[in-house]
Amino acid sequence: MKQCMMTIVENIPLIRDTYRMKLEGDVSAFDAPGQFLDIQLDGHFLRRPISLCDLDYTDRYCREGILTIIYKVLGEGTGEMTRMENGRELDVLTGLGNGYDLGCAGERPLLIGGGVGIPPLYLAAKKLRENDVDVTVLLGYNSAGDIFYDDEFGSLGCDVLISTADGSAGTKGFVTDAFRELKTEFTYFYTCGPEPMLRAVFEEVYKGAGLSGQMSFEERMGCGFGACMGCSIETKNGSRRVCKDGPVFRTEEIAWQIPE
Repeated sequence: MKQCMMTIVENIPLIRDTYRMKLEGDVSAFDAPGQFLDIQLDGHFLRRPISLCDLDYTDRYCREGILTIIYKVLGEGTGEMTRMENGRELDVLTGLGNGYDLGCAGERPLLIGGGVGIPPLYLAAKKLRENDVDVTVLLGYNSAGDIFYDDEFGSLGCDVLISTADGSAGTKGFVTDAFRELKTEFTYFYTCGPEPMLRAVFEEVYKGAGLSGQMSFEERMGCGFGACMGCSIETKNGSRRVCKDGPVFRTEEIAWQIPE
């Protein structure tokens, strides 16, 4: 973890209530896709944790760079973020949490994302494609009007599949419905999204299809670096902090697999 000041170089809407912000500064604390940062907002006691979406280095030593985050307006804090202009400096904690271990991907990994759980998968896909790995990405949205970043995944050379709950684009239903239609054999999976989606993916993909993977959890956080224990979840190894021990956990350690 590192605390630093970062400068806004882009802050634009992607779709309704969902924005992309790019920050320039010290990015040396990041070492894996799936990590997150914590932004201090004036007048708010708690920082705002947001997943890292993309990272481009601007110096040969990989210390300085431009990082990308995608955030959804959920309250006053994120609402204020939409009005921030280029050139503004923000107090940011960087390199928080663990990330995806891409060494487990194998030759044909599957990436599954839902809503604001989609952004951290982009950097994972980018790193995998840099090594010429065949990547399939399954993205879930509520409706066609909520779709974002599908073209960006496609530009990486990923095979992109979409599901929408209302059937207005792609497969009608959830990501698990689209997964059942896939005929490809996959070597591993990575996923991020709301807990109901993660539970469904766990049952369908891990327990049902027998495919191991890594799951990134979205939990409300207090401190963001493991001091308050407010984001703890139960695993086979006991209580673990999503912000410090996660947000990424392997399917084999998740307590949902314990028979009731």
